[in-house]
Amino acid sequence: MKAEESEIRRKRRVLEHAVESGNVAKTCRYFGVPRTSFYRWRNAYQEHGEEGLRCKKSIAKSHPNQTPDEIVEKILHLRQKYHLGPVRIMWYMARYHQMRVSDATIYRVLKRYQYTAIDDATRVRALKIYTRHTQKNAIAFVDHIVAKFPFCIQQIRTDRGHEFQAQFHWHVEDLGIRHAYIKPRTPQLNGKVERSHRSDQEEFYQLLSYKDDVDLNKKLDEWEQFYNFARPHGAHQGRTPYESLREKLN
Repeated sequence: MKAEESEIRRKRRVLEHAVESGNVAKTCRYFGVPRTSFYRWRNAYQEHGEEGLRCKKSIAKSHPNQTPDEIVEKILHLRQKYHLGPVRIMWYMARYHQMRVSDATIYRVLKRYQYTAIDDATRVRALKIYTRHTQKNAIAFVDHIVAKFPFCIQQIRTDRGHEFQAQFHWHVEDLGIRHAYIKPRTPQLNGKVERSHRSDQEEFYQLLSYKDDVDLNKKLDEWEQFYNFARPHGAHQGRTPYESLREKLN
């Protein structure tokens, strides 16, 4: 019940901000809310008051870009048992299972369980494995990095994935951290994360012998420690991210 009342207050806050600013588009960008949702809330509030802002139970729908569970399970099975790369998994699935999936989709499935946070100045990173990309898990990861990073976080930038929408946005803002979305069609703004993912792929995942999720989390933590404290980084002329951090803190 508390969660529902909190959601009602959040919706009212959005509606009130639009009235005060006089700009619906600006309000929706600020709160990370689709305009369709805003107008639905506004119409419901005008017609039914706060009662109209209560969440209505609906039939659960899959995210339109979500890969079917059957395909995900097959991809993970082939990776874990035979250590195949994305292209060979694509060929194998097409040949023996009549499942046609692109190598890009397979790569996204293999890496999508890893959440990555990287500090823009020092390249210090935090990594964690979750079973799904959801707002709940994204929120848990934010709490994890706030507790883990040895400095105050002023801003978090993300893409516009479904896991980084309204609930995530407001959780970050309520922590006193600004949440900004990377502009569409500007992948270079997320370049540091993508380059760090290439390092994960080349120096960690390709050399990993999968056993189970617990083992994977343990090994990922070891890799994170090595990356932050021992691995020379090109952006710092061979110094590690934590050496760079110590220099900036002195």
